[in-house]
Order: sequence, then C-alpha cells, then structure tokens
Amino acid sequence: MNKTVMIIDDSQFMRNLIKGRIVENGYDVIAEAGSGEEAIELYKIHLSAIVLSDITLPGLDGIATLKEIKKINPNVHVIMCSSLGTQDLIIAALQNGASDFIVKPFFDNLIPALNKLTMK
Repeated sequence: MNKTVMIIDDSQFMRNLIKGRIVENGYDVIAEAGSGEEAIELYKIHLSAIVLSDITLPGLDGIATLKEIKKINPNVHVIMCSSLGTQDLIIAALQNGASDFIVKPFFDNLIPALNKLTMK
C-alpha cells in the first residue's frame, strides 16, 4: 500500500506535530486541512491512502467528514484522533468506517497503527 497521508486537524500545531512524527517514519503527507469541509475538497484532489482526522472540527465534525471521505473512496483507511477518547466516540468512529482510533496527544500507537495499515 502506498504511504500517502492526509492530516485533518483544526490546530496547526497538532498538524505539525503529527506531520513531523509520520514523515520521520517514511510517510508522505500530501495534504493538510483545518476543517471538515476543506478536508473533503482536498481529498477529492489528492486521494491519499490514509487519512488522520481529529473528531472535533469546526463546521463539519470528524465523524461527518469520515462519512463523506468514505463515500469518495470506500477503501481509504481513516484513523480518528481525539483528546476526547470516550467509548461512545470510539464506537461511532469505528461504526462509520474508521480503521483505528488514537487518543491525542499520546501518539505512541500512531506509527504502529499506520504500519499495520500499510502492511495489508
């Protein structure tokens, strides 16, 4: 599987943190978005293999963004990230097609989760 990634987070600081971590592990960040609406438009152009998305976004939230991106490409792997790691959010994300869920800012599981997806 190709290692192209799109990062969706309303915090530029968080996008930079995630980008630094994944780029140093061999992944190529081809797009970044600060909102769900922006993410959907950019995804139509870039069609990354993997999307890392925050759940809490301005406007269209992360779950709605996940659903729209999965409509564009049902095979995309989406890893949801949130500091609100409640069981309800995790279940909602997985039921709507997320491949995994990671609690921010503890990204110890991020690279293993990405590697698991790219080995499929």
